[in-house]
Amino acid sequence: MSDLIQMGKKAKEAAVVLSVLPTTKKNQALCHAAEALLAAKEDILEANAADVAAAEAAGIKGAFIDRLTLTDKRLEEMAEGLRQVASLDDPVGEVLSMKTLDNGLMIGQKRVPMGVIGIIFEARPNVTADAFGLCLKAGSAVILRGGKEAISTNKRVVEVFQRALAEEGLPEGVVQIVQDTSRETANEMMRLNGYLDVLIPRGGAGLIQSVVQNSTVPVIQTGVGNCHIFVDESADLEKALRIVLNAKTQRPGVCNACESLLVHEKLAETFLPMIGKALQEKKVEVRGDETTCQKVPGAVAATEEDWATEYADYIISTRVVKNLDEAIEHIRRYTTGHSEAIVTENYTNAQRFLNEVDAAAVYVNASTRFTDGGQFGFGAEIGISTQKLHARGPMGLKELTTTKYIIYGNGQIRE
Repeated sequence: MSDLIQMGKKAKEAAVVLSVLPTTKKNQALCHAAEALLAAKEDILEANAADVAAAEAAGIKGAFIDRLTLTDKRLEEMAEGLRQVASLDDPVGEVLSMKTLDNGLMIGQKRVPMGVIGIIFEARPNVTADAFGLCLKAGSAVILRGGKEAISTNKRVVEVFQRALAEEGLPEGVVQIVQDTSRETANEMMRLNGYLDVLIPRGGAGLIQSVVQNSTVPVIQTGVGNCHIFVDESADLEKALRIVLNAKTQRPGVCNACESLLVHEKLAETFLPMIGKALQEKKVEVRGDETTCQKVPGAVAATEEDWATEYADYIISTRVVKNLDEAIEHIRRYTTGHSEAIVTENYTNAQRFLNEVDAAAVYVNASTRFTDGGQFGFGAEIGISTQKLHARGPMGLKELTTTKYIIYGNGQIRE
């Protein structure tokens, strides 16, 4: 019997326990796990330092290292995230509707746990805590498979959680980590039908496409973010400057960072030099069309590939467009359906952008960096769903549940 099947069996057994676990007990376990995480801070940071050193020795750098690295502050944020999940309303058992039919049957719909959730992700150790906390509160067990770059950190964090769960009388199968980070094991996990109820990939385009194309387990697609900002001719330029800089440079390695900037041709003389200089001062490489290269000293010519690229780094593609129609057409062609924004003072253009741009989150006069469960007031989230079935946008607690119909009768039979 493979290790993954053994993990699947443990997870299914744990899911039965979680499905009827009272909210107070879930919250108690989450708060205990948060305390345990901070109590083990030195061990976790030591494991993380080893992971970071190994990644750097392998030639990895830039935003990837930022995503991999834990600090005292980030560890405290992970613990606080668990406490926040504990403070959220429990979706499990919520009755969404109830009606009485002419035959006297009472039919309702209520939220229930998924069962066992599998998550395949890359080098962000905070995902380990977020996934554990959200899945536990949503009543599901979780099997995690992180990338090899963060394996020491992830193993240590899961060990801490399992010990805390044991102290609360809960089975270790509530959260498990796949320790073999080989591609073969990942492929086996994608075919763990009968044990996994849903699989969620969280990472770059390559990872997500691999899971979508190879999984026989139902998949919720998340996260690839080729996010655009269109600066319309009526835009407040100071406002546009702040928004673009924040969306690109506040944390470039995340999926809601701006990757592509579209500028109305009437602003080419004024805004392009301004934003180009500001981005370059933040060490951002500007790749642009012919007009951009003329107006922004140091900009390099963009290729067709650039328009479709999620850089997750200090690079931005920039194009001058004739009008709103051309901006929307460009976005339709290259969007990944994550987050798109317009900066404009024109109400009609704002409404057209909201109505005609198809993405999980569409903004007017705000940074795309707000596409996040915590920022939306949902608490932590497992990722940003860019598909249209089951869930779309930040996936919080409710999105990690499913529903079933409940029917009350009094001896009714069908004629």
